[in-house]
Amino acid sequence: MDLYVLANVMVMLLLFTMLYKMQRNHVKFTRRVFVALGLGIGLGAVLQLVYGSDNASLQASIEYFDIAGRGYVQLLRMIIIPLVMVSIISAILKLKDGESLGKISALTIGILLVTVAIAGLIGLVVSHLFGLSAEGLVHGGREAERAAALLAREGTAGGISIANTLVEIIPANPFLDMTGARDTSIISVVIFSAFIGVAALGVNKKQPELTEKFDAFMQVAYAIVMRIVTLVLRLTPYGVLALMTKVLATSNFQDILNLFNFVLASYVALALMFGVHLLMISLVGGNPMTYIKKVWPVLTFAFTSRSSAATIPLNIQTQTRQLGVSDGVANFAASFGATIGQNGCAGIYPAMLVVMVAPVIGLDVMSLEFIATLIAVIVVGSFGVAGVGGGATFAALIVFSALGLPTEAIALIGLLISIEPLIDMGRTALNVNGAIATGFVTSRLLGQTDMEVFNGEQDLELDMESVS
Repeated sequence: MDLYVLANVMVMLLLFTMLYKMQRNHVKFTRRVFVALGLGIGLGAVLQLVYGSDNASLQASIEYFDIAGRGYVQLLRMIIIPLVMVSIISAILKLKDGESLGKISALTIGILLVTVAIAGLIGLVVSHLFGLSAEGLVHGGREAERAAALLAREGTAGGISIANTLVEIIPANPFLDMTGARDTSIISVVIFSAFIGVAALGVNKKQPELTEKFDAFMQVAYAIVMRIVTLVLRLTPYGVLALMTKVLATSNFQDILNLFNFVLASYVALALMFGVHLLMISLVGGNPMTYIKKVWPVLTFAFTSRSSAATIPLNIQTQTRQLGVSDGVANFAASFGATIGQNGCAGIYPAMLVVMVAPVIGLDVMSLEFIATLIAVIVVGSFGVAGVGGGATFAALIVFSALGLPTEAIALIGLLISIEPLIDMGRTALNVNGAIATGFVTSRLLGQTDMEVFNGEQDLELDMESVS
């Protein structure tokens, strides 16, 4: 470790110490997350100015920062499967009937699909208004490599169908899915857990004494898992600081400036869709400003981590403890929202790329027939993206293949590689917000929302006495 790397690591450790002292002084969780975000932006910008994004000492420093950043994300992923299982089983045991489960599932999936359709329409209109086009983009070495990799995946994307996807999410081996081995593992675990819960309800009708024992066991399991979740979530400010520092320190600002119009159009579309989410909250009786205040920490983590799946634990905690959403709805919304109908990755991004490419080959992107076809493909394709790594790119490949765009057009996706991380942060935050908004709307429509919790002033971080 050279002196520059040692100095950078020492600065990071000093910032960690400051965050720890804030925790010891009982500074609110939300405020600590904001402070961590600001510190990460500041440190990352300084490192970028001092070293430049490709400096060897900076890259070595980032490897040490990743112990906290990527390590935190790994811990979150560790608790996803146990959390989903015990939460859904416990929630079904409280429902006491399968009809409520059906309503929750139908409403959750339905809202996610409607919002991804709206997101696709917004992406199309914004791209058209900004005059985005694939013509004139510079094709460099990294972009060529990315394009070649995308072309290799074209056959896989073209072979995806809604029928095949539905078959894939059925858990043939639930124990394999508990390891997260498949792309569709989360949804498969949700389905398996739902079967366990429904089966327990059936047993309760004939052997209630057995169900009482099982219910007691699940209460213990739920308490232990939620304790683990609480312990991991306390590390959020440290993870946000490390992740945000890495983003700023390694960004290529020249590439961002060269493609500034696309970056700006992307964030305008994301902001408009975020406004749609707030409108949904308003229509069911929620205060948008209260909602923003309470979901901002989880959106901050989603933005810095670029992982919808890793955000599931914080997503569920925010819905239940901050927004008053019932346990069952929160778990279904968070789990399905991380894999189906993602507004940013499966809605806005593919639509924007299609608008860039389609005019080059003579298609009228503003014709009603083309718009209807594109939105339908986006909605169906949002199922096909479930759990696939690099979801936004895969969603774009599916849409391009379904619309019959030429191979050369698909290769153009590789041209945006240099600004992909910056845009993906916003897309992930929108995906997560879509899941949270879906959970709140579903819970309100079913009359299961505790509005006293929603309107209350409690902080997300509870149960702090044992670590103070």
